[in-house]
Amino acid sequence: MREATWEEAFAAVAEGLAPVLGRHGGDGVGVVLGNPNVHTVAGALHPRLLIGALGTGNLFTASTLDQMPKHVSCGLLYGDPNAIPVPDLDRTDHLLIVGANPMESNGSLCTAPDFPGRLKALRRRGGTLTVIDPRRTRTAALADRHVAVRPGTDALLLAAMAHVLLEEDLVGLGDLAPRVEGLDRLPGALREFTPEAVAPACDVEPEVVRALARELAAAPTAAVYGRIGSCTVPHGTLASWLVDVLTVLTGNLDRPGGALFPQAATARAPRPAGPGRGFTLGRRHSRVSRHPEVKGELPLAALAEEIDTGTDEGEPIRALVVLGANPVLSAPDGDRLDRALASLDFMVSVDPYLNETSRHAHVVLPPPPPAQSPHHDFALNSLAVRNQARYTRPAVPLEPGRMAETEILARLILAASGAPDADPGTVDATVISRTLGQAVQDPHSPVHGRDPGELAAALTGADGPERRLDLMLRLGPYGDGFGARPGGLSLRELLDHPHGIDLGPLRPRLDEVLRTRSGLIELLPDPIADDLPRLRRALRDRPDGMLLVGRRHLRSNNSWMHNLPALTGGSNRCTLHLHPEDAALHGIADGDPVRVKGAGGEVTAPAEITEAVRRGVVSLPHGWGHDRPGTRTGHASADPGANVNQLLDGTLLDPLSGTAVLNGVPVTLTPAG
Repeated sequence: MREATWEEAFAAVAEGLAPVLGRHGGDGVGVVLGNPNVHTVAGALHPRLLIGALGTGNLFTASTLDQMPKHVSCGLLYGDPNAIPVPDLDRTDHLLIVGANPMESNGSLCTAPDFPGRLKALRRRGGTLTVIDPRRTRTAALADRHVAVRPGTDALLLAAMAHVLLEEDLVGLGDLAPRVEGLDRLPGALREFTPEAVAPACDVEPEVVRALARELAAAPTAAVYGRIGSCTVPHGTLASWLVDVLTVLTGNLDRPGGALFPQAATARAPRPAGPGRGFTLGRRHSRVSRHPEVKGELPLAALAEEIDTGTDEGEPIRALVVLGANPVLSAPDGDRLDRALASLDFMVSVDPYLNETSRHAHVVLPPPPPAQSPHHDFALNSLAVRNQARYTRPAVPLEPGRMAETEILARLILAASGAPDADPGTVDATVISRTLGQAVQDPHSPVHGRDPGELAAALTGADGPERRLDLMLRLGPYGDGFGARPGGLSLRELLDHPHGIDLGPLRPRLDEVLRTRSGLIELLPDPIADDLPRLRRALRDRPDGMLLVGRRHLRSNNSWMHNLPALTGGSNRCTLHLHPEDAALHGIADGDPVRVKGAGGEVTAPAEITEAVRRGVVSLPHGWGHDRPGTRTGHASADPGANVNQLLDGTLLDPLSGTAVLNGVPVTLTPAG
């Protein structure tokens, strides 16, 4: 690895991609997007253009290690996979949290500044907080009721709660009644999931299940929030669906104090209410294991086999473009993926680190740090507990030789198109021209019938990405419509309000959101109904031995955080949590090295004996394992920890969403001393 000029680097990218594209076409190339892309302007504006330039269908993202089940369930229920209702934290009387620990991880599918403070405010105003989690997290410790469910059985527990609501005539749809289809079929679909039937699998007493359902129904307002612990399990999509089913059955969807749909300032302006095209799964399939495409993505757990396995369906992936991702640590069976990456003809990474994944890249393009980058929450504002908009220009100017991440991705798009020397400004200009051309022909647009050239000239901004942001704001739900709605949002308005603009609390807007083919909430869509027999089988299947769950720490949520000295140390350690009785049973003392073995391999970690986990459960944090050669993450490598995902072989997936099963996984323990 040697330093190069930017010109050399992009020329090398074009040279490396060209033969692969020439021999294999777009599907000879894969694209991997990591979690940081959600938090950057470049990650919001450019990846889809890159995928289009490559002409590839091989997209893999962190979503299939995280929240994809929620996209699928909401897509099936509401017709739009991005229409995710969030708890109205500041007005709810009763909050039920399933598999989430926002006291340490804050919020994501419920984005809120100071989530811990909001939970404490809920308690102060007399509200109720209930937490379902196999660990006694900081969030569970704050709760009025903590239910230590057996890992991986969230869907069974939630199904039993829905059963109770239906059986005891506690359903109250309220204003939702004329907008719901499929309620009549739900009792039959959930008939077998009685509290008594699920109790042995969940380790939750039937009367506790009934109490959970009754309390939810009796609350003046209530919201249910399921997160990564309920998504990355064998029935993640069913659990995510049941979260919304409970919300609908208690009449808490789309009303203040319940769960509402946020409206981001850069979202598309509301369309007239009515049926839409709905949401479709499996428009195509992965080449090797035939996993269905979901939302344009294939399972990240399948990336290794798509590289190292040939089939009659086509050639393996021979080149890879990785944007801010480290799947060698974050995806199952990193050892296999590590070997697969080494076999590629070409790989390029956009990453500030030479880490366990980017060490395989032929070209590494380093973006500047956050202080030197602009910021607008394109994605997370669509999940926020209050509508607002804010834009921040870079706090620190780029020094000579640095390149903005937006320009890096624009040049990468041009290199993928075979034109590495073209003006990067043409990428954003093309998007602006195309978007305005479509807008002026749309009868529902505020600029219908106007001259797109005149509108483009009216955009403000210091560069192409800022002009695109201005365009999205002005055409969005709060925008000025290029003068059609005086006083509306624009980039100039955001720059004049550097601390942001409050757009008000969430409001009911279900009619704007629904895009199912029926124009109604489809409460029991066919793919869900077809997957319920698998959940019924789980009533009888109870694996022996210990079950593994992950965990997040206050200052250490993902692998890239371990190389920051200020975010490591203290309680943020890679230890194996296990209950004192399990430790005694296995002959393990506090601090002893323990060998943990799963289907994908084994790792060793020091024991931390604690009653924070229930019996039969062990917990290892995510993102560790910084012990591979060829990296340049000195601080992380000094305390490498163990890669929990190496315990997984990548074959366990939620079939509807393609999400890897990361929690509730059987493992065995042996002292390693």
